[in-house]
Amino acid sequence: MSLRLVLLLFCCLPLSALAQAMPTPHAETAPDRQAIALRTDPARQALDAWLVAFNSNERKQLEAFRDRYQPTMDVDGMLDFHRMTGGFRLLRHELAASGSAQMLVQELDSDTVARVKATWRAGQPLVLDIDRIERPADLRIPRLDQAAALDALAARADAMAKQDAFAGVLLVARGGKVLLQRAWGLADREAGKPATLDTKFRLGSMNKMFTAVATLQLVQAGKLSLDGSVGQYLPDYPNADIAKVTIRQLLTHTGGTGDIFGPEFDKHRLSLKTHDDYVRLYGARGPDHPPGKGFSYSNYGFVLLGDIIEHVSGQSYYDYVNQHVFAPAGMRNSGSLPEEVDVPGRAQAYTRKDGDTAWTNAADTLPYRGTAAGGGYSTAGDLLKFAQALQSGKLLSPALLAEATRKQTLVCGYGFNVADEQGVPVYGHGGGAPGMNGELRIFPTLDEVVVALANVDPQSATRLVEYYQLRMPLSK
Repeated sequence: MSLRLVLLLFCCLPLSALAQAMPTPHAETAPDRQAIALRTDPARQALDAWLVAFNSNERKQLEAFRDRYQPTMDVDGMLDFHRMTGGFRLLRHELAASGSAQMLVQELDSDTVARVKATWRAGQPLVLDIDRIERPADLRIPRLDQAAALDALAARADAMAKQDAFAGVLLVARGGKVLLQRAWGLADREAGKPATLDTKFRLGSMNKMFTAVATLQLVQAGKLSLDGSVGQYLPDYPNADIAKVTIRQLLTHTGGTGDIFGPEFDKHRLSLKTHDDYVRLYGARGPDHPPGKGFSYSNYGFVLLGDIIEHVSGQSYYDYVNQHVFAPAGMRNSGSLPEEVDVPGRAQAYTRKDGDTAWTNAADTLPYRGTAAGGGYSTAGDLLKFAQALQSGKLLSPALLAEATRKQTLVCGYGFNVADEQGVPVYGHGGGAPGMNGELRIFPTLDEVVVALANVDPQSATRLVEYYQLRMPLSK
């Protein structure tokens, strides 16, 4: 075990574990021998070595770990993961089955907690699993009153903006009253234009909420059925297996319909102008898994919903959403106009590439225009109006909204992410891609709405929302 690892464990173990781990001048007891055995277990050693290599953020250390333990490890992917998380602080090791070791860690740049598990079999590559988890009860952050929680959120955003880690807008409303709305940083770095409350930020996958509402409106009108199939609404669909996928499965990411991003998208990025264009490019593909037999987040599934909305409604997806979602909600600053159109107030998108510390314009990564899967734009104020329109029944019946925001899978309803915060329900959606990150979270029993939008890489906006969510009061 290296000195660096010993220091890491010494600094990061909880006091109770630290007391057991420190050497004493007395004879070894049974617990001492057990602790030493745990630390010399091959899986534990491999797991500890991974944490050191990962936190180093150095290619050579990660390559050395790969060569010793995990020949298939994606070093570039690990470096990207480090850029997203900032590295991990060890919270504690946990008991694990024979041949395995696991630990709880927390992101150095946020409150996010993850469980990392290593499974070791002689003569086989190490298997490493990293799963984000809810903070255990003994590690919960104390709740604050409303004013203190808002002050803490604003201070956190101030600190991130000072470090050039956040540029965007935050909005918190409760009981119909806006409690916090502020902007930080620059919407256009080349022109020196600051972000304002009226800045239109790209939404990424947050746009899926609008698609879900549009789809469910057509279900409510009897023009679609949740159990109707892709082939029923797109009769000429080229793949017979995907044609059997239902609307319900598309909304819950259980259809196995796959993604749209990758080399093919990069090659055709600017020629993919309509939902039909995407279907022509990807329609011959078969499912990633048998429809209905698993969950896998699918951007293409929502592109298909967009195409179905167009065929059933007789309108373009964009016209339908403008008329039936944005207009009833009073959302006058939202849309999906192509990138080549000069949209007043639309922020520029900025990303950091290959470990660079400087932000660069992400225009060369953006699609021609947003789709039913994501990529439109909105303001924090418009997203508050969307949340209020949902809750008031302007967009969907209360019964259908309740169904859409109930867990249909482990993490999602019908186009909405669904969770709870210590028993308090919360739903909404996030979005993230190079140069954009956003979150809308609605706490229906608290009548509270939280919005964060940024024109820089994930997880800047998401971290701020989660920081607040862990500290906000959970009673009216």
